[in-house]
Amino acid sequence: MTIWIPTLAARSGPKHRVITDAIGDAIADGSLAPEAKLPPQRELAYALGLSLGTVTRAYKDAERRGFVTGEVGRGTYVRRKGSARAATSLWGPVRDSDAPINFVMNLPPVGIAAPVLAESFARLGASRELGHLLDHQASGRIETHMRAAANWVARLGLEATGDEIVLTNGAQHGILAALMATANPGDIVLAETLTYPPLKQIAHHLHLRLHAVEMDGHGIVPEALDAACRGTVSKVLYCMPTLHSPTGISMPEERRRDIAQIARDRGLTIIEDDVFGFLPENRPSPLAVSAPERTIFVTSVSKCLAPGLRIGIVRTPEIHREAVRNAVRMSCWMPSPITAEIACQWIEDGTADRLNDWLRAEMHARCQLACDILGNAVACPPFLSFHLWIELAPPWREESFRIAAEQRNVKVASGEIFALRPKSAPQAVRLALGYEADRARMAEGLRIVADLLGGGGASGASIV
Repeated sequence: MTIWIPTLAARSGPKHRVITDAIGDAIADGSLAPEAKLPPQRELAYALGLSLGTVTRAYKDAERRGFVTGEVGRGTYVRRKGSARAATSLWGPVRDSDAPINFVMNLPPVGIAAPVLAESFARLGASRELGHLLDHQASGRIETHMRAAANWVARLGLEATGDEIVLTNGAQHGILAALMATANPGDIVLAETLTYPPLKQIAHHLHLRLHAVEMDGHGIVPEALDAACRGTVSKVLYCMPTLHSPTGISMPEERRRDIAQIARDRGLTIIEDDVFGFLPENRPSPLAVSAPERTIFVTSVSKCLAPGLRIGIVRTPEIHREAVRNAVRMSCWMPSPITAEIACQWIEDGTADRLNDWLRAEMHARCQLACDILGNAVACPPFLSFHLWIELAPPWREESFRIAAEQRNVKVASGEIFALRPKSAPQAVRLALGYEADRARMAEGLRIVADLLGGGGASGASIV
């Protein structure tokens, strides 16, 4: 029997944690199968040239984190799949290959971020600033973080200063803060006919009314926006001009200028959701460039660096700046300084650019794979995208297609969840391409979707 011995040379940090992380990674990649026996502690300590106490501590940590179970007299074993404490790693749950293939969660693959984060934690642990970061921040702001975030916004095409920046717990929190700052209970907020689903939840809790604005193949229709402004008393527009979710549409520059002019003419404040703006290499200028004085620009590092790095970046015009800051203070005081420190460290030292380059290459490969497998069934967007929008041909209906896919172990997002007018929701589904860690598994799911689109299982269309 081959004894599993981890390779620790490329890892940094305390040795017991390095061993525990190696156990979690080996479970994730299959090197350690469920119920596999780990080497006796003394043998592993000898093989690695470490003390027995270090290995004992690592095994205890691995058991605490749910990787393994120890039995007196029998040894230490990898937990079974589906056990009460399913194996997890520091970077998230180890995904069970029997679980449905997930095209619903619109998240990036973690990829190379995990080992980079381990290095960042090690540096942070040795930093003289750690005590300051752990302390209460009376102002709710750390100015070095604001400057780094402003630099990131500038890379997205929008000039910003540290004073204009507000950090939040992700983009969703940024949208919440922006709406708290710009709308009162009972107000009407304009948005695309298909929109970010949590916007509906936010509006419900803030007692706001959402009004759908028609879209075409280039995003919001200017004439429809102008008509909505005339027909309502709304003073706020929420929109996603770049790689709109769910459709993948990116609004052309001329259309952005038209929307900005209408906002000026009608006194609208724009909340621009730009969480995907980092992805296209030849990205259009943010809408905020055309109307910086009335646009609250919201982005996040969660989509472009790592999903668990919950830091949103909000660039605010002067008229709304203090109100947005107050909304953040009221809801959480400030995001975690330690999380913000890591995100801003990555922005400043070039790590963010390196992770973005990797992510663009990965998503390019995934988009190409999806287009190759799905063929004419999908209109591939002109830019890289995290998601694809598939308009269904009869006899398929969105709900029956979703159910048929789920019966074949594939989860897709139905168009209805994005619709502000559910009764007129398009018969379409969205496929998010980033969640599945394994490209081969993603391809398997895409082939099932292609088979369904080609008629396989279409008899399920009668299911309502």
